[in-house]
Amino acid sequence: MGKKEDFIEIINNGYSFKGDSFILGAAKLGDEVLTDTFVRLPLKTFNRHGLIAGATGTGKTKTLQIIAEELSQNGVPSLVMDIKGDLSGIAAVSKGHPKIDERHEKIGLPFIPGASPVEFFTLSDEKGVRLRATVSEFGPILFSKILDLNDTQAGIVAVIFKYCDDLDIPLVDLKDMKKVLQYVTKDGKEEFEEQYGKMSSVSLGTILRKIVELEQQGAEVFFGEPSFDVNDLLRIDEKGRGIVSILRLTDLQDRPKLFSTFMLQMLAEIYSIFQEEGDMDKPKLVIFIDEAHLVFEEASDALLDQIEVIVKLIRSKGVGIFFVTQNPTDIPDSVLSQLGMKVQHALRAFTAKDRKAIKKAAENYPLTEFYKVDDLITRLGIGEAIVTVLNEKGIPTPLVHTYLRAPQSRMDVLTPSEIDSIVKSSELVPKYNKAIDRESAYELLSEKMEAARSEEQREKVDNDFKEVKSRGRKEKSTFEKIISNTTTRQIGRTVARELTRGLLGVLGIRTTSRRRRRKSSWF
Repeated sequence: MGKKEDFIEIINNGYSFKGDSFILGAAKLGDEVLTDTFVRLPLKTFNRHGLIAGATGTGKTKTLQIIAEELSQNGVPSLVMDIKGDLSGIAAVSKGHPKIDERHEKIGLPFIPGASPVEFFTLSDEKGVRLRATVSEFGPILFSKILDLNDTQAGIVAVIFKYCDDLDIPLVDLKDMKKVLQYVTKDGKEEFEEQYGKMSSVSLGTILRKIVELEQQGAEVFFGEPSFDVNDLLRIDEKGRGIVSILRLTDLQDRPKLFSTFMLQMLAEIYSIFQEEGDMDKPKLVIFIDEAHLVFEEASDALLDQIEVIVKLIRSKGVGIFFVTQNPTDIPDSVLSQLGMKVQHALRAFTAKDRKAIKKAAENYPLTEFYKVDDLITRLGIGEAIVTVLNEKGIPTPLVHTYLRAPQSRMDVLTPSEIDSIVKSSELVPKYNKAIDRESAYELLSEKMEAARSEEQREKVDNDFKEVKSRGRKEKSTFEKIISNTTTRQIGRTVARELTRGLLGVLGIRTTSRRRRRKSSWF
């Protein structure tokens, strides 16, 4: 048996699964696409997470599109974070193209155009379902991690949350949190310290500045009500297809802290609400985090630790997380080691640093006698990738150079009118897009502070009135009037000054020379 036959047998055996799976493409050896030698992805291990990496323009976004639409066809909903704005086309049927037909002929797979049911979400002013969460829902630990607080400052935040819980003061948005900090620093300081002890004004000031920094990145649009119910990500349409939830983030590329704030809160909420599922035949939900380097570049150590913990634990909830980025080195090793599926598109080596990064990336893949991985990564064409995935027993499949199939949906952006049509027909927009501004910490404490000031002012007026009343209106004597008169006091000062000058004049030169010596001693 020759090398080619050995390779085909290994791939056919390695990518055959008992449970449901779908075709990503065909295997390629050297320059030859091996027709009908399919590379399949098993649904059973999609909760083991994954990585889609590659340089700009190599096709990783289209790979994401293929996987999301195939998941939808298999009844698995997904959440896609669309930072570049080029994934909306998944909602429209592909118009086809001769090059697509040629590609599928090589693969041995007929091209069948199709579209997926889509829901658009937004964190800002983009069109779609508004995503919000309250400060209370974050809780003191997560809120402290977002602000990157030290242990002392995090302890203060925990006490603040406790104080608000005890007094039934809702913490809805960031202005509520700022108002509480201002209140316990000034008007309510005595009351607060009596029950919860003293707190450093320096630490309180630092926390306040951190909140202002978060506000400057636009986080105030995220904190509020109504809160988003993550169970709405699990919807299936009437045809049994999973709905693809596309979070439009095109205006958030320069505000990574808001992006990471949302992501961490969403993952924490999913973990806390979803039930333990154990070993499932297919995932309940798959989350794709596009341009993942934006999260990790700006993330604090506390945030990275939290992401690592959630990635490890959330798989038991039937949820898979896929990181989409340019280079595997963008992902911390502690997170990268948790990713069972890897789809690596081409990397470009322009510098010595790039070549080192490629060698390091090649070490993340299983050993193979059929490819020199570090060399192959630089020679992959557009729409090609090297692939490995965990099989149903949790064992990595053989590394394979894959010639990818084309998305069934459109590979471009929907027009504004097409997006408007989808948003207008949404069942969730009426539920979430009308903001609720109920009475919360800001209003309650503002009212309390105003009442305290009014009471203080009334007490001051009453005390002043009592003091005046006790003194009475006793008429001053003629001598008192003269003494207290401004003109009399001015005349007295003039007479005293002239007497002093006369006395110094009698003393003569001796006094003058003494004054000069004193002046000289001052300088």
